[in-house]
Amino acid sequence: MARITTPFGSSSTASDVTRSIDFTGRRVVITGGASGIGIETARAFARIGAEVTLAVRNLEAAAPVAEELRASTGNQNIFLGRVDLADHASVKEFADAWTGPLHVLVNNAGIMALPELERTPEGWEMQFATNFLGHFALAHALHSALAAAGNARIVSLSSSGHLFSPVHFDDPHFDFIPYDAFLAYGQSKTATALFAVAITSRWAKDGITSNAVMPGAIATNLQRHTGGLRTPVERRKTPEQGAATTLYVATAPDLDGIGGRYFEDVNEAAAVDHRGPDYTGVAAYALDPVNADRLWDLAEGLLARRAS
Repeated sequence: MARITTPFGSSSTASDVTRSIDFTGRRVVITGGASGIGIETARAFARIGAEVTLAVRNLEAAAPVAEELRASTGNQNIFLGRVDLADHASVKEFADAWTGPLHVLVNNAGIMALPELERTPEGWEMQFATNFLGHFALAHALHSALAAAGNARIVSLSSSGHLFSPVHFDDPHFDFIPYDAFLAYGQSKTATALFAVAITSRWAKDGITSNAVMPGAIATNLQRHTGGLRTPVERRKTPEQGAATTLYVATAPDLDGIGGRYFEDVNEAAAVDHRGPDYTGVAAYALDPVNADRLWDLAEGLLARRAS
């Protein structure tokens, strides 16, 4: 299976990769779409004609963002919906209110390196619960809308942080393993990559595929627990550059029917067998179909126990 390469690179912007794309009539949901690179992701979709829904925790804080996006893009089809990924009642309410097809789901929201072990009411480690389980529940709840689109894509935002840790299947919530902020974050981002593999293997028959993306190092509030961005200046990106890989994976015609891959700098990443000093590439464990199946079963079991 040949690695996908493009004319784009680390300095490419969302506008660069969508220059010839028309998304008029297509509908997009972006979690965390009112902060960080979510804003530029939403702006790029709006500029190419999509109807965009920002799925956010705080509607009041997001309202001015949505208004600014309407004004700057001229696209009035920008809407808000409340989703708290750590609260599965909230996820269900959002999905239940959705009507009609959904062409693209961007699993963009996330939290990073919580300094202390935090848990959801179910006892789930917060980064795993938010970055992965919440998006897992949301995608499942929106499955029929995605299938109705006929050729839907789910973009799963991973990170070079996945190189810090595989998924700890026997102890994902740090009940036994001593909690480490970056180990927990790395596990959650490996899970988001494996989720793309599992979606494609299970839902391609329904016209739904998924790829994972590494957006790059962008200074946002994601780093509020790490003392700010520590990536060397020459490797940092602007928010619009950070949104480029997401927009490519979501819109490029040459990715029709292709899923289960990991992209960085608007190209498919090379496989690596160790974590290098530049934190590039994708670890084999993050794309392993056996791991993907095991993760899917784990997530289904957790959600089923919560519902019972």
